[in-house]
Amino acid sequence: MEIKVNFLDKLRLEAKFDDFTVIADQPIRYKGDGSAPGPFDYFLASSALCAAYFVKLYCNTRNIPTENIRLSQNNIVDPENRYKQIFKIQVELPEDISDKDRQGILRSIDRCTVKKVVQEGPDFIIEEVANLDADAQALLTVQPEADTSTYILGKDLPLEQTIANMSGLLAEIGIKIEIASWRNIVPNVWSLHIRDAHSPMCFTNGKGATKESALASALGEYIERISNNHFYAGAYWGEDIANAAFVHYPDERWFKPGRKDKLPPEILDEYTLAVYDPDGELRGSHLIDTNSGNVARGICSLPFTRQSDGQTVYFPSNLIENLYASNGMSAGNTLAEAQVQCLSEIFERAVKREILEGEIALPDVPQAVLAKYPGIVAGIKGLEEQGFPVLVKDASLGGQYPVMCVTLMNPRTGGVFASFGAHPSLEVALERSLTELMQGRSFEGLNDLPRPTFASEAVTEPYNFVEHFIDSSGVVSWRFFSARADYDFVEWDFSGHGENSNADEAATLLAILEAMGKEVYTAVYDQLGATACRILVPGYSEVYPVEDLIWDNTNKSLLFRADVLNLHRLNDEQLEALLERLENNELDEYGDIATLIGIEFDENTEWGQLTVLELRLLINLALRQFEEAHELVGAFLQYNDNTVERGLFYQALNVVLEVVLDDEMELDDYVVNFRRMFGDARMDAVLGSVDGSVRFHGLTPTSMRLEGLDRHQRLLDSYKKLHAARAKAAGHV
Repeated sequence: MEIKVNFLDKLRLEAKFDDFTVIADQPIRYKGDGSAPGPFDYFLASSALCAAYFVKLYCNTRNIPTENIRLSQNNIVDPENRYKQIFKIQVELPEDISDKDRQGILRSIDRCTVKKVVQEGPDFIIEEVANLDADAQALLTVQPEADTSTYILGKDLPLEQTIANMSGLLAEIGIKIEIASWRNIVPNVWSLHIRDAHSPMCFTNGKGATKESALASALGEYIERISNNHFYAGAYWGEDIANAAFVHYPDERWFKPGRKDKLPPEILDEYTLAVYDPDGELRGSHLIDTNSGNVARGICSLPFTRQSDGQTVYFPSNLIENLYASNGMSAGNTLAEAQVQCLSEIFERAVKREILEGEIALPDVPQAVLAKYPGIVAGIKGLEEQGFPVLVKDASLGGQYPVMCVTLMNPRTGGVFASFGAHPSLEVALERSLTELMQGRSFEGLNDLPRPTFASEAVTEPYNFVEHFIDSSGVVSWRFFSARADYDFVEWDFSGHGENSNADEAATLLAILEAMGKEVYTAVYDQLGATACRILVPGYSEVYPVEDLIWDNTNKSLLFRADVLNLHRLNDEQLEALLERLENNELDEYGDIATLIGIEFDENTEWGQLTVLELRLLINLALRQFEEAHELVGAFLQYNDNTVERGLFYQALNVVLEVVLDDEMELDDYVVNFRRMFGDARMDAVLGSVDGSVRFHGLTPTSMRLEGLDRHQRLLDSYKKLHAARAKAAGHV
């Protein structure tokens, strides 16, 4: 994690990281003002807090109340060496906790991350740089030996060269990558989380049988996602980008809708229109680009090559964002390598959907076949030794598709997790299924898995597949576990051989789609110096329902974005119009405003917690429509899980509105005791909100220029680096 420090007045310091700011000072005896804890005090507190976190985690997973658990830490300093200290952590537990859980709680403290890092002994590197922001060398802990070459199936270059190429490319763009976490809790199953040190919202997870393969996976996914602009999907990119020579890519084209909002003839083709607009309801306004919001410019469209004849077809950027999420995008050492990954991913998701929604029972992989892959067997054994039964299934549907499945059961909670993996090689597909299962997960994380069901409607509901796509947390049918399989096991093999194996495999996978009657469209993105691509298979690789283009399009943000960001500048007539749109567009009352308008607010602020319901409440309050506001306050207090402080503000507002709306009560009769209950500062905000002197309490003013929105600005900083690199590659600068 990158922590930037600013020097304040006297001895005060300010550390900024993620969305947080920490102030440090020194005690008066050390010439400070004692206005904040010292740096070492924070270090001591971090150990105690980390220990308490693991206690809380242990208790939460076992429904053990923590109200009567007390924890303390003391540091005992060696009188002859003050840098040698003993940290003594003590826990006081209630009598009704079992001996087993007492030992479990103590063992959980032993897992404290701060404790383990201190015990291991971190290494410090102290150096001078010319410019902190320009120093974009990757903060990677894995530095493979330069003279070693480790090849793995599916990769055209050794892991060491792949890692060096990708990390160097990111550094050249100006993106400083840091590793946030590693996991290796069972043999031969590694995963890690990497992110942009400046913009932590840009992150990926990697997985593999070794730490090097996991790192290569994470870096590859990172490059895949910046090449396809995935980190920035749904977000507003600001006025400068919206009016630049290009918004997404230099080869994009913009087309104006026709008369009566008809689709322009230059976009899509006959095949895709039959998929995306079967009932003729799709209009040009449905396809306006969400990221720029530039309605006057038209429909931003990206070129894709049609596989059947090599012709260029333009797909609206809005359509891709709304329907495909990250499905079918990849980066590789070569284009063929990237294409194999794209196509494998498409088959994985589509076949997974067919199996889960069809409640298909899959055949077990025979032990004799599994025995050919001892590394995978060791990983499965590690999970089963921890008490998690594992089922290994052939998901090829009789040898039709290159897909495998590893399913984990959690007898402690009754939950299950069906993990799928795909690749032309059965071994690689199986390894991907296993590593995906544990990617970024701890054993405690396996306690949150959903329980299987015999209720078919819960499994076939469209957004169950979306949950499976996002993190495989969707519901699985009990019928999936039947011992009577719907298909026979096939020891399939779609892999290529020799120097052109990836090219052969890509051709094989494309041939499967062609035999299915599917058209394939490909875009190649190499402006950043890497080889990446995106493949769309209309009618097969969508993640979200096609009807979302009409009924739940992300560009509904254009109805609200400008007014919400200019909220404090709106007059009553404009507020009335905004309120009407919020009430009449079938929005989720508890959906967050950040997602609605595509702005990365700091989630620790009132803006970051703001929901559609609360915004309606605040607008009614500003318009002095107290009956409507009071009704919404009741709903907020009943269902909203906002911060304690925000809840108390609305509790106070609720009682004040009850008095104001009752003709038989006078507010002056209650103010004194309201202040005693809720405090002067909170009551000043409430009374000001009612008399009109305070508007939109807690929401700091901003505008379409996005001033004060540091988190969103850091996201835009990340995108602008890519935009500049693409402009340079296209000769625009």
